[in-house]
Amino acid sequence: MKEYQKTDPKNLDMTLLNLPPIIFGTSGLGNLFVALDEQEKLNIVSECIRLSDGKVVFDSAGKYGAGLALETLGKCLRKLNIPPGKVVISNKLGWLRTKLETNEPTFEPGVWKNLKHDAVQKISYQGIIECFNQGNELLGDYLPQMVSVHDPDEYLDAATDDHHAEKLYNDILSAYEALYDLKKHGKVKFVGVGAKNWRMIKRLANDVKLDWIMIANSMTIKYHPQELLDFIAEMEGKGVYVVNSALFHSGFLVGSNYYDYRLIEKGTPDNDALYKWRDRFFEKCHKFNIKPAEACVQFSLNVPGVKSIALNTTNPGRVQTNLGMLNTNIPLEFWQELKISDLIEVDFLSWFSHESPYTI
Repeated sequence: MKEYQKTDPKNLDMTLLNLPPIIFGTSGLGNLFVALDEQEKLNIVSECIRLSDGKVVFDSAGKYGAGLALETLGKCLRKLNIPPGKVVISNKLGWLRTKLETNEPTFEPGVWKNLKHDAVQKISYQGIIECFNQGNELLGDYLPQMVSVHDPDEYLDAATDDHHAEKLYNDILSAYEALYDLKKHGKVKFVGVGAKNWRMIKRLANDVKLDWIMIANSMTIKYHPQELLDFIAEMEGKGVYVVNSALFHSGFLVGSNYYDYRLIEKGTPDNDALYKWRDRFFEKCHKFNIKPAEACVQFSLNVPGVKSIALNTTNPGRVQTNLGMLNTNIPLEFWQELKISDLIEVDFLSWFSHESPYTI
């Protein structure tokens, strides 16, 4: 396993994107799957700050709880009297808070709990500016240095035909014009993209200049196609900062019944195959006395080209646990057995020659 050394905070230069290996996700602050009380959310943010050296990086989005995550993050940082220069915030743009007029939010029903607002997707030049301004209002004094278009893949999936798809893709390109105007005027420093479908990221990378990319639900111990591995290596070669997110497939790989934000039950061939894979994965983890989360984190961190991962928690006590997983010592035999058992597709051991850029 790689060793992660602590870095003097004075050496962290935000003129170039140089982040710690763990970025703190904030979907839990937006009541993803469970509604936490305000004190618990404050404790989570407090632990992230307390346990980090130098810059503390939070990843958020207007979609998370219809802006609740952004609003809560800003409130918590103010209560903790954290100087704005201490934190780096990534705000993935494209969802705007709106009035809640139904029993539950219309976006991702059943996923977000006890929300007081709804959200609509607004991807266009003006839509991104609206989302950026609203996000800044919710955050208060803590403005984002990193911005991106959030879920452009989902936006394009709504196309009814090829002509409609072309129109929607042009909306996405217009959204990037807005982001680069924000960058040109010094309002943000880095422009990227966050998406679940990595092929959408690849398409955008051919059409717009990206400083960073966040891949969600796509590069995990369960799913890691060679095409994606090659794309990540290509991005690293071009100087694009790669963040890996949603390593646990919405918690399924560590015991949840949600997979990629869907509640799944046994009884269908696809779902049964997922549960079977997980049962076999858990057996191997138990055999080697390894926690499934540790295996997921170490796999994702060792992907050549991946520089950081985003981890979210709804438990303050898990912040330290998450950071501790950076240096988990996993025997090589474990990875060999996963490969022999067809639980992973790659020769994981070949990755160890890859030089690690990670610092914490």
